[in-house]
Amino acid sequence: MSSSDTLVATGNKAHSHGAGVPLQARSERPTSYDVADFAVPNGREEEWRFTPVKQLKALFEDAAGTETPKVDASGPEGVVFETVAADSVKAGKPQDRAAAVAWNHAGDAFAVRIPVEAELTEPVHVNVASLGGRGFSHLIIESGRHSKAIVIIDHTGAGELASFVEIVVGDGADLRVVSIQQGDHESIHLGQHDALVGRDARLHHVAVTLGGRIVRIGTNVRYAGPGGDAELLGVYFAESGQHHENRLFVDHEAANCKSNVLYKGALAGDNARSVWIGDVLIRAAAEGTDTFELNRNLVLTDGARADSVPNLEIETGEIEGAGHASATGRFDDEQLFYLQARGIPEDAARRLVVSGFFNDIIGKIGVPEVTEHLHEVIEQKLARTAELSASAKAAIGA
Repeated sequence: MSSSDTLVATGNKAHSHGAGVPLQARSERPTSYDVADFAVPNGREEEWRFTPVKQLKALFEDAAGTETPKVDASGPEGVVFETVAADSVKAGKPQDRAAAVAWNHAGDAFAVRIPVEAELTEPVHVNVASLGGRGFSHLIIESGRHSKAIVIIDHTGAGELASFVEIVVGDGADLRVVSIQQGDHESIHLGQHDALVGRDARLHHVAVTLGGRIVRIGTNVRYAGPGGDAELLGVYFAESGQHHENRLFVDHEAANCKSNVLYKGALAGDNARSVWIGDVLIRAAAEGTDTFELNRNLVLTDGARADSVPNLEIETGEIEGAGHASATGRFDDEQLFYLQARGIPEDAARRLVVSGFFNDIIGKIGVPEVTEHLHEVIEQKLARTAELSASAKAAIGA
């Protein structure tokens, strides 16, 4: 398994350390609420070059959707669920055309508000169900000062969905947001998540992609004051014909803040595709920053492909630490041989190796119902992978 770990010091201009580097600094890319400010992507743009844009034309149209996704929510007493104006928070701006279309055509936003100093003992659940057409959703999550809560967002259903999620973590609050993408196999989901982390606040953001033909989630984090801490975790498993893409941008603009990014993915089947882009910017005023980002990909079969591009911009040397690493590799035959030599059948040995690959990140999710579900889905996907391998071997033998 090959790996890279590179620290790059730059100004506001482009990197110079190899293929896959943006044509301009990440912070210089346009953001706007106006759809007209973004051209329809053609796939040659830096931010779209890995994405199958020809299949996304419907979500680039500046027009109302053909259906309205169904949003249901439940949670402990004290949590407020309400419909609010789309511009009531503005934790972030759309960073591409699909996000701008979603912001403009989703209508009012659905808001989840955690009271000041509340410590919730049970998670808040939000389900966004796409009903089969082309639809848009806008969700706002606000945690009050010194509150502690878990919010689980479940994206389900069929059709094509563009979503916009805004997250505000109040000063001193501790918020965990788990976004699960498990639409039907032919569904499409383009989402942008923007988080604003308050002074001495903690955000744990988890992106889990289990289904969907094309799923692309962009997660952006900013800091409203010093002392903020963001942990960004992700798990994905792409099968034949699926495209799972995660893009992250952590903008360190306040002093003495932390960020830690850890994403892991597996791929199996013809044309299984994953893309991970991680951008971290440490601005000149962000002294005392401590950041690291890591992406690992495990390719289980021929015909699958993973692209992983970490980027780091540093405008001040007065930091605690900064780095990034990524690696993509095939199944470790030595580990498989070790387990088989101890009497474990090949299929079971493969499942053990893949489970071990995911375990460290699954253990960090911190929500038992999510981790149990994730283990079940991974087992199902591995069973299908084993069937494909057995069929391929039988074909060769024939």
